[in-house]
Amino acid sequence: MAVRHHLIDRPPAAVWSVLEDPALYGEWVVGTSDSRPEEGDWPGTGSSIAYHVHVGPKRFTGRTVVRHVDRPRTLELEAEGGPWGTARIAFDIRPWGERTLVIVDEHPLRGLGGTLHNPLLDAFLQLRHRTMLPRLARLVERVTAAEPDGGARADAPAG
Repeated sequence: MAVRHHLIDRPPAAVWSVLEDPALYGEWVVGTSDSRPEEGDWPGTGSSIAYHVHVGPKRFTGRTVVRHVDRPRTLELEAEGGPWGTARIAFDIRPWGERTLVIVDEHPLRGLGGTLHNPLLDAFLQLRHRTMLPRLARLVERVTAAEPDGGARADAPAG
């Protein structure tokens, strides 16, 4: 199991504004691009998004399904990785003063990844999270206002 945390310089509402936008998924999740809604109303339970995954010169289609959501605290996803199987990715979103502590817990669930799960795979996931969580923080900080009541998208119309 790979668990990592990161402190984001915005309140939880700002973090959720990015997590709830399926078009932004490919901007902060390592290896993905061109994310788009697939089924349901993201991030409602059972909803899904599709995206492209790049592995070297190869490009595959990926899919992530929301398995559990308890806004403003929890988002649990199941990412489908083709022959690698699926992974559970759980986000714990905690207020931390004027900031947000985001804890991600990821582990292979089914398929080849689940069968071959070992400390080396966990080390790889830790490296991935070392990139992914700062990307999420930069994106949240870039697209949302800095005010403590914040969460409003900086590019959203005032009103």
